Amino acid sequence: MNSTIKDVAKLAGVSFKTVSRVMNKEPSVGEALQEKVWAAAKTLNYQPNRSARLLRGTPSSIGFVYDNPNSHYIIELQHGILAECNKQGFELLIHPCDSTASTICEEVVAMVFRSQVAGLILTPPLSEMPAVIDALIAKNISFVRILSGSKAPDDLSPCIYIDDRSAAFTITEHLITLGHQQIGFLGGDIAHRSSIERLEGYKAALLAHGLTVDENLIVGGEYSFESGVERTKTLLHKAADTTAIFACNDEIAAGTLFAARLMGTAVPQQLSIVGFEDSPFSRQTWPKLTTAAQPNKVIAGQAAALLINATRPANKKDADIASRELGFHPQLVVRDSTCPPPA
Repeated sequence: MNSTIKDVAKLAGVSFKTVSRVMNKEPSVGEALQEKVWAAAKTLNYQPNRSARLLRGTPSSIGFVYDNPNSHYIIELQHGILAECNKQGFELLIHPCDSTASTICEEVVAMVFRSQVAGLILTPPLSEMPAVIDALIAKNISFVRILSGSKAPDDLSPCIYIDDRSAAFTITEHLITLGHQQIGFLGGDIAHRSSIERLEGYKAALLAHGLTVDENLIVGGEYSFESGVERTKTLLHKAADTTAIFACNDEIAAGTLFAARLMGTAVPQQLSIVGFEDSPFSRQTWPKLTTAAQPNKVIAGQAAALLINATRPANKKDADIASRELGFHPQLVVRDSTCPPPA
């Protein structure tokens, strides 16, 4: 016969409500009592009934909704969210989608009610789309946004913001300090606020050091390796005196490095290259890429913690945590792909 929560409570010498709080990973139970309950559960081989939680109206999972072609970015976020879910006793539902679909709002809302998740973690561009945000608020759906900016844009939900602009300023300034003046910029998908923020940081650094912003050196495109290859060829053909390129992410930068080799351009001796995010692309290329380290696993874990805590408003401490915003500032990582320009 399967053990019940009451059996665990009896063996541990506590109320079944205490067992329930422990199983739900609520922080209101002391460590000693938690250990006592878990020991009893292990002895009885007790497993929480997640279906019963749903019947009681207590969701046991959260959703991760995304539309991003960068597989490394998505995998790192998944690992970060899963680690926090395992810690807090939640499951994770992953929902890729097309953010440009005309029915995207209806799709996301329907997924929440169909799957009965406690809430959603949104990443760009979905986290930066007013229509999606309004639709979730209208249906009283909890969500946490990961987005680009130097601060939270509003107080509509718990928010994780990433200061792409200041990081881009630092990256560009690194190139300028090395002596580069003709610095190209390869942007990412315009639907992502990070593309705009990183471009603004690039421009601000040039102006701060008395350099001109040359629009011929700025080429828009996508966050992809292929886009990096093609745009690098285009840029170097029309602006042959370019000595450095700031690629909007590491995948683009890896494409830039590949294109440079195809064109017989030595990196970094003739062309310095920098990326952004510190993804595996930056460490698997040769030379290894100078970049800005963005701790995606940590960011995702914090987002999951904010969302799960937001589902437990009865606990004041959790409610306080849920109302916070958390900021991350990517840090410059100097590797082998940058050096002073040729004399």
